[in-house]
Amino acid sequence: MNQTLLLLDIERYSDRTDVEQAYLRRMLYDIADGTLDAASIDESQRQRADRGDSVMELIDANASVSALLRALITELPVQLRATNQRASSSAQIRLRAVLATGYVSVDERKGWVGSDLNHACRLLDAELLRSALHERPDDFALCVSDSVHQGIVRHGHPGIRPEDFRPITPESKNGPLSAWLYGPLPSAGITPVGDALAAETGAPPTSPPGQAGPAGPGSVHVMGDQYGVAGGTVHGGANFTFGPRPGGNR
Repeated sequence: MNQTLLLLDIERYSDRTDVEQAYLRRMLYDIADGTLDAASIDESQRQRADRGDSVMELIDANASVSALLRALITELPVQLRATNQRASSSAQIRLRAVLATGYVSVDERKGWVGSDLNHACRLLDAELLRSALHERPDDFALCVSDSVHQGIVRHGHPGIRPEDFRPITPESKNGPLSAWLYGPLPSAGITPVGDALAAETGAPPTSPPGQAGPAGPGSVHVMGDQYGVAGGTVHGGANFTFGPRPGGNR
């Protein structure tokens, strides 16, 4: 069945004490509920799966995806800011989020199965999304799948500005993932691909600082691994493992 997927993950969850983890889980549930309520998605239209440091929401295809994306952009950051204002420094909550659509089946044991679900989970764990959150002052980083961008973002629905989304292709164990990051690309550890390759081969740099290298506009070299951003993919030599895991964040 073609449905909407919302994934929310707490940064550095496994670094917290049991008491702090219990608090963070309650706050995560409250924020998820508040965001879905703001999008007029009631409990009869959704199912929830708990992954410990994150939650996944499987949402009926009849629910408005544009309303949910608008709530993620506007309502969720407000709730997150209010929650952190009341919390101690050790109980601050920072979130990564993925919004996707696709085919997901629910088996007789209430398990969720589908390649679109796997894709969304790998996006949630992508290093590029983690880096984006690390640099965000508002404690929230969001990316959407290609299907959400094609069906919703690019049409410029009220409260959703297409120019605020940047194409990304983070690597996974199954190859590059195509998605769109809301807000600026992460800058930490990024150099133009041409300069990064020059450093590896000993050749002189081929592009001035801050400009694109030969792989095309927007191509970047990230912490030793190369990601194509709005300009194809340059494959690096690093190997990452993604997907649901029993433990918390690193």
